Amino acid sequence: MAEPGPGPTGGGVGEPGPGDKEEAAPARKKRRLAAGERYVPPPRKLSTGVSFGAEHFAETSYYFEGGLRKNNDFLRNTVHRHEPPVTAQPVQILAEDDEVVVVDKPSSLPVHPCGRFRHNTVIFILGKEHDLKELHTIHRLDRMTSGVLMFAKTVAVSKRIDEQVRERQLEKEYVCRVVGEFPADEVVCEEPILVVSYKVGVCRVDPKGKFCKTIFQRLSYNGKTSVVKCLPRTGRTHQIRVHLQYLGHPIVNDPIYNMEAWGPDRGKGGKIDKTDEELLKALVEEHRSKQSLDVLGISEEDLNSDAENKDCGDSGDCTKSAQAPPLNENSCPAEDTKEPERDAKDPERNDVAACPLNSDTNLETLEKNKELGSCENQDGQTGEKSSEEKDPLCVECKMTRRDPSPKELVMYLHALRYKGAEFEYCSKMPEWAMEDWEE
Repeated sequence: MAEPGPGPTGGGVGEPGPGDKEEAAPARKKRRLAAGERYVPPPRKLSTGVSFGAEHFAETSYYFEGGLRKNNDFLRNTVHRHEPPVTAQPVQILAEDDEVVVVDKPSSLPVHPCGRFRHNTVIFILGKEHDLKELHTIHRLDRMTSGVLMFAKTVAVSKRIDEQVRERQLEKEYVCRVVGEFPADEVVCEEPILVVSYKVGVCRVDPKGKFCKTIFQRLSYNGKTSVVKCLPRTGRTHQIRVHLQYLGHPIVNDPIYNMEAWGPDRGKGGKIDKTDEELLKALVEEHRSKQSLDVLGISEEDLNSDAENKDCGDSGDCTKSAQAPPLNENSCPAEDTKEPERDAKDPERNDVAACPLNSDTNLETLEKNKELGSCENQDGQTGEKSSEEKDPLCVECKMTRRDPSPKELVMYLHALRYKGAEFEYCSKMPEWAMEDWEE
């Protein structure tokens, strides 16, 4: 039996001392550790006190009105975001004068800031590395499509070329490498295309879709794959890629239209045997299993956030997400829904409106890291961070990410030529499009 505790120790009226009515608990015996076992102390109880610092007091100011104290609200939305890496290939300037800038866009770079991309975009790189600012987008290429890309330097030039676009005076020529032996004769595909998801950026052939026309001509065949010239006569989203998939010759490394998620025939002849929702889910899961969600344009954080939003129910504390999988680089309102005439601009463009990310994105975290001048390594220890050192572990989500290989960031579709009434610009033929090239 335990020894009785000490007597009263000066407790006030109605406040029993520790030994008045109960006995002290027996001392807990320490468990003997097994060989090689490490002692882990119990967690310390955090202070329950509340304190404010100068940064909190600076958040608002008071004013008095009608015998009431009021304050000015200070709101800040901090977004935790990891911008995916892109290929290190340079943005090569093909031509520049007082009116336009023409570049050879590498694969994997979006044209402008949107979705999860801000700094790894053509617009940002041209401004930062070439001092080319306030450029006007004339046409767009899909993020994974490389090739000739034009920008106007003035509004007047942009409007003039836009007029040519509306009057169908522009000629565009693409080159791609597709699966199998493409027919030797010219092939014309006029299958209508329907957008499955603007958010994920997936389309398919469907009778309810919009009219499309693409002319294909085989250039070479190496026994496994074919190089094909593509002449789009309309400008629907992913038009070339969807038509090639329908013909049974998808682009060799297309991260959307040459995936198992479409079924054993990979969508040939429009045969899918899945609902749109099942197709989107299957595409996401296939990339997830290959750890290539960034190539698709989404991340685990996006998926987790989407799941959390769905769990919110009807709560007013969180925003409900759409039923489709989370956003990627196509996560802005699609131009099709606002300006149908812009369909003529480019069939392989990012079908999105320009929506730069909030410049305050993760600002608070960035500023704190600058002030501390340190980073947390994988062992959870803090140390000085040199200007050349990169964080191996995110201090926010505590995650490391697999970098894609340069090969994963290239899709074999290239805008080779862009011709208008007063101009014609061409790029070199990509290495993968050479007749004797092999994987």
